[in-house]
Amino acid sequence: MADTVLDVRGVVKSFDRIPVLRGIDLSVAEHEIVVLIGASGSGKSTLLRTINLLEMVDDGQIFLDGVDITDPRVDADAIRARIGVVFQHYNLFPHLSVLENVTIALRKIHHVPGPEARERGRALLARIGLEQKAQDYPDRLSGGQQQRVAIARAIATNPRLLLLDEITSALDPQLVGEVLDLVAELKAAGSTILMATHEIGFARRAADRVVFLENGVIVEQGPPAQVIDAPQSAQTREFLSRVLH
Repeated sequence: MADTVLDVRGVVKSFDRIPVLRGIDLSVAEHEIVVLIGASGSGKSTLLRTINLLEMVDDGQIFLDGVDITDPRVDADAIRARIGVVFQHYNLFPHLSVLENVTIALRKIHHVPGPEARERGRALLARIGLEQKAQDYPDRLSGGQQQRVAIARAIATNPRLLLLDEITSALDPQLVGEVLDLVAELKAAGSTILMATHEIGFARRAADRVVFLENGVIVEQGPPAQVIDAPQSAQTREFLSRVLH
């Protein structure tokens, strides 16, 4: 059995007394890609934000490699340094070049010397086909290119866990494929990924496990062939009928 990288136990989160997560139990094993699906407001993004400690849980625990990261005594910055995150809006620093964006965490957080960080950054840009854009600024890139740079920045530090939150939702349809192809490459390379997406076809093709959330509850989870092609729950069937047709 692969090691469990992430273990979410009974996580509850409310905003202004409105429950958003209602007791989430979820684990992600090493090298596994788990895809969260569900309507907007189902709790997918909030779950990812609690895992990255951008939101504190109201109840429950989250373990990263067996360490309770919801313990208020943990060093949140040290935990975040082990987790790569990419959001739907690229969040690149506009005043930094592409290469500087990719290497900033290496240099500032992991204290990798400049020459080594730049060498690693250039290798990553070559891997995603953007080595010629190293000295450009983000406003010179297409949306798909910016999102690929954001992913390169997230994986530059070899994170233990990669969180991807609707990373294609802000892209023009013709750019979605190039970003999802990169995620598929990361999966093939052995990354451990938890991602929220509306791209059901990609979930069917690339996920090891699909998790359907509704109203802050996991309704159904399992292999894509089960959850997407033969869902057991009426709620799952209704959701998929809306998004697939």
